Amino acid sequence: MLLNHLLQQKKVILGSGSPRRKQLLSSMDIVFEQRVKEVNEDILPIWQTKQVAQKLAERKALAQQKELKENEILITSDTIVIIENKILNKPQNTDEAREMLMLLSGKKHLVITGVCISTQSKLHLFSDQTEVFFKELNQNEIDYYIQNYKPFDKAGSYGAQEWLGMIAVEKINGSYFNVMGLPVQKLYKEWIDFLS
Repeated sequence: MLLNHLLQQKKVILGSGSPRRKQLLSSMDIVFEQRVKEVNEDILPIWQTKQVAQKLAERKALAQQKELKENEILITSDTIVIIENKILNKPQNTDEAREMLMLLSGKKHLVITGVCISTQSKLHLFSDQTEVFFKELNQNEIDYYIQNYKPFDKAGSYGAQEWLGMIAVEKINGSYFNVMGLPVQKLYKEWIDFLS
């Protein structure tokens, strides 16, 4: 069964302002509208590291779930970068971005995206993870990227689809689209299961 067929009587809401997620969902031929609500993205100490992305995706869903109409389906999501068991969120400034990229340089890190599919009465959570291997970055490369691409809205301070991703990512194990912010292949399957 095609997902698009199952969604014929539904209105899809993307609960994210991310241009990458918008692009990926559009590329799946899904008709949707964006509806963004600001939520607290502080991480609770009781959460296990690998649960954080799902917990934040759930928090974003719960912030909008009561406002959903009967035929609406909401997609919320959160992406985190983990290196040496430390979570790298979005950098607050240039110094923090530089620090993060120096930490990622020459090492393997994990990108986890948590996704929540919800309606008025139902909520389904899942996540996907991808291993990303970076080459050694020099200071000029890091500074050039930060100055020209201003990655302050990106977990781990980089976008895989941008200049740094093109020159730094040596290989990945898992979904490339997951690193961009939405594991579309897994979303497609989970969404069909949710609607069936």
